[in-house]
Amino acid sequence: MTTAAEADVRGVLGRLADAWNSGDAAAYGRLFAEDADYVTFFGVNFPGREVIESSHRALFEGPLRGSKLTGSPGQAAKVRFVRPDVAVAVVDGGSSLTGAEVGDQGRESTVSVVLVREEGEWLITAFQNTRVSDPRG
Repeated sequence: MTTAAEADVRGVLGRLADAWNSGDAAAYGRLFAEDADYVTFFGVNFPGREVIESSHRALFEGPLRGSKLTGSPGQAAKVRFVRPDVAVAVVDGGSSLTGAEVGDQGRESTVSVVLVREEGEWLITAFQNTRVSDPRG
């Protein structure tokens, strides 16, 4: 059974995917805490909501224009609560550079997200995107 808090966390993840899929950097950025850390699959950290929004604006207007996240991150995530106001979510996903419903081969990722409840709102405070790869090379 899904609790209200779990549904709220899943809702944030769903809105994150929706914002990406519509190329809306402002909506994407609003889902993060002011002091959030966003670590890309390249290992680069975007510190803070403002940097997260501006970097995604550049991506959505440039190389990732029209890209889509595939799957249902809000529904598929494994969610657990460290405390009533701190949640950890892990979700597998992918992306399509052409906007297709099926992810491009080699663009599968596992994303770890830490969310905090601040003033009644769940916000992402840490985001780690790791590209899925074969450890044998």
